[in-house]
Amino acid sequence: MRVKDKRYVLSGGVDALNLVERYGAPLYVYDFEIIAQQYDRLMKAFKGVPLKINYACKANTNINLLRLIRELGAGLDAVSVQEIQLGLYAGYQPNEILFTPNGISMEEMDQAVELGVQINIDNISMLEQFGHKYPGYPICLRLNPHIMAGGNSKISTGHIDSKFGISFHQMPLVKRIVEATGMIIEGLHMHTGSEILDAEVFLTGAEILLNAATIFEDLQYIDFGSGFKVPYKDGDIETDIEDLGRKITKRFSAFCAEYGRELTLKFEPGKYLVSQAGYFLVQVNVIKQTTSTVFAGVDSGLNHLIRPMFYDSYHEIINISSTSGKSRIYTVVGYICETDTFGVNRRIDEISEGDILAFKNAGAYCFSMSSNYNSRYRPAEVLIYQGKDYLIRKRENLEDLLRNQIQVEDLVSIQSDRIEASMEAGHVK
Repeated sequence: MRVKDKRYVLSGGVDALNLVERYGAPLYVYDFEIIAQQYDRLMKAFKGVPLKINYACKANTNINLLRLIRELGAGLDAVSVQEIQLGLYAGYQPNEILFTPNGISMEEMDQAVELGVQINIDNISMLEQFGHKYPGYPICLRLNPHIMAGGNSKISTGHIDSKFGISFHQMPLVKRIVEATGMIIEGLHMHTGSEILDAEVFLTGAEILLNAATIFEDLQYIDFGSGFKVPYKDGDIETDIEDLGRKITKRFSAFCAEYGRELTLKFEPGKYLVSQAGYFLVQVNVIKQTTSTVFAGVDSGLNHLIRPMFYDSYHEIINISSTSGKSRIYTVVGYICETDTFGVNRRIDEISEGDILAFKNAGAYCFSMSSNYNSRYRPAEVLIYQGKDYLIRKRENLEDLLRNQIQVEDLVSIQSDRIEASMEAGHVK
């Protein structure tokens, strides 16, 4: 690993290359100071109304991040019983966790009730089943506002053909089910998608949600989901949180006055809190020049970071071994037996084999979507907190790959018997 010029320093003066020297590569690094700044920005943007931020932990469920985000004052948005259990393990109280699943079984819902968390229901079938079984358990309803929004079709969740949410046109049916079962509706929720820039999208959805809210008399909160866009490179556009905060809080306050009492405004950001805090550090294995392209092949692939291949997402890539060299055009690729391309025709400071590259915006949906594809080990994770670095997940090894596999010894003898029988029958020489 070479260093040509000045070191690439993270918050608190932590040297990124030193982290690779200490913990190896590939390596995920999270800067908690950035998470705290993002949380503080949200709280200030929506001041003036009772506000609760629930961290959408599917973005990154490392137990240390969960604990520290709780210390900031956030609740938790969970989409599986396993995420609920991780949240409880991290110190969240059941009433600090909102369970927002999709397409789950009644058995999983039973587990959530047993754990005592807040529950969000997003389909009529589950609403009926739940109402008959747990009529006195307060729930939240997830509505589908029929709004197409988000960075691309794979992260748009509030349109008419989406699997998420109960159509707002079905509110009369919902009301009949609620009345017939005696259910308690304590909250309404929507989530239209990710990477939404236009405040008017939120306001349009807000009007639909607030209109539906007039049907229910016992509401405690209204949850507008999230979907705030973060910048992915210098000069990139992002959601104007301050502008959105002024508009949403003004409309929400007016609604509460009409409703007759003060409700809590909720959001559940995931990517917004942790994306920019993350860096993924990889080492360059090979520089390969073809007739048309210069490839920089690194010691990682879609097994560690699938978002560029899955969502066509953009991650800025920089060479932290050479921070002021002459730039060249590279296509950065992985070592997996698939076309795992991280970035095409990127202008990066000249790369040599052995250099360390940093992928930015690697805090959300990166490690959490990683796998052992090609039987590769998942990388280590490091947290930077108050100027110090902490190993928060060990790098996997062969023992981790074998841990849950069961070697059936009889299979060997069965196969040997078959070979012996075939030889006796003259089929095998």
